[in-house]
Amino acid sequence: MFNKRNRWIITLIMAIASLAFLAAFVGPFFVAVFQQQPSAASSSPTPSAVASAGQDDLEAQARGYELVLQREPDNETALRGLLEVRIQQGNIEAAIPPLEKLAQLRPDQADYMVLLAQVKQRSGDREGAAQAYRTILTTQPGNINALQGLSDLLVAEGRPQAAIALLQDTLQTAGQANQVQPGSVDVISVQLLLGQIYAEQQRYDEAIAVYDQAIAANAQDFRPLLGKAIVLQAQGKKADAEPLFASAAALAPPQFKDQINQIAAGQNPNPVNSPDGAASPSPSAEASPSPAPSTTP
Repeated sequence: MFNKRNRWIITLIMAIASLAFLAAFVGPFFVAVFQQQPSAASSSPTPSAVASAGQDDLEAQARGYELVLQREPDNETALRGLLEVRIQQGNIEAAIPPLEKLAQLRPDQADYMVLLAQVKQRSGDREGAAQAYRTILTTQPGNINALQGLSDLLVAEGRPQAAIALLQDTLQTAGQANQVQPGSVDVISVQLLLGQIYAEQQRYDEAIAVYDQAIAANAQDFRPLLGKAIVLQAQGKKADAEPLFASAAALAPPQFKDQINQIAAGQNPNPVNSPDGAASPSPSAEASPSPAPSTTP
């Protein structure tokens, strides 16, 4: 059976489009909010007065930014500052208004809208998240963050066929889109997302067919080799998977080689650093959505 424990590493390595904007802008604060886990009490707990003082300081900063925005509602520096403070406070709901304003002011920066969609997902607004992703795809049909976010959302809602149709449609129109704007749709990246969904649904033959297409298009790309190897491994075809794992590890950037070898050995891979040096989330902290009420496509 396809090992979903490895999905975080597969997504990081294969689905290729971590939120660089998120890591560069609000990285440690935003990720900390999304990864919050109950923890054991420390042997020397922080005094509540210190924690309260920290929150008071953050709220004072928020009020300062809000005062600026009352006078200058389009001040991007104040909006970004308020967003960061709200995230540090763990107040995801309050992060939505400045994000919405930033997305409105900077429609050329799709990362704001992607981040907005992620925040809405986490706050339980699945409809709003889906709409944000689709807004991006209207003007950037190949935006891999939006494609991954929306397809994950649909799969989590028990609608894998809708996710498959989304990615298939993207592939069918990729040629035309790339003629209008060269490189606007990364075909192999979309194929990798499609193959991953097929694999998770145990539609292994279809997953392998997609990976084979990607391998034929670029034999030097380690990602479809890895995807096919994982599918073969899930089917118990270890002898067929081993040479593919070896080829993928040989072609992969150095920071991924150990993790690929661990997957090949049937182990749960250790966290890997992304190309920009930010540590990837642990499996339990993955930001993929959990099942929720139906979202209208």
